[in-house]
Amino acid sequence: MLLGAIQSAFAQQESAATGISITVTVPMQSTEGKVIFGLHNEATFMKAPLQGQISQIVDGKATVTFSGVAPGTYAVMCFHDRNNDDQMNFQANGMPLEDYGVSNNNMAMGPPSWSDAKFEVGTQDLELEIRM
Repeated sequence: MLLGAIQSAFAQQESAATGISITVTVPMQSTEGKVIFGLHNEATFMKAPLQGQISQIVDGKATVTFSGVAPGTYAVMCFHDRNNDDQMNFQANGMPLEDYGVSNNNMAMGPPSWSDAKFEVGTQDLELEIRM
């Protein structure tokens, strides 16, 4: 029993020293293009991400893992880059031409909000699913 507690404590210390992993999966209907992901804090939300990842669409989903994440408050944004031009495309009126999503899947009219997308990272690895 004591050995298990020591191993558990060591694993938590090791995880804290190397950071937390956040794995994000997006179910996809289309196999064209790729999905571009960004991990944000409040200061970077809707701007350049703290970490960026790109996933090809395989077996109906796109999956990435953000590694070395410190405990704190974050949000994940992603979009389906259908035409592989590495940017989100918009209509002349500002409406997106490509599907997008954010953590917590709270998509209202207008741009995503930090308060709706944020989540807490503690000492455990996380798995999230974002729907577009």
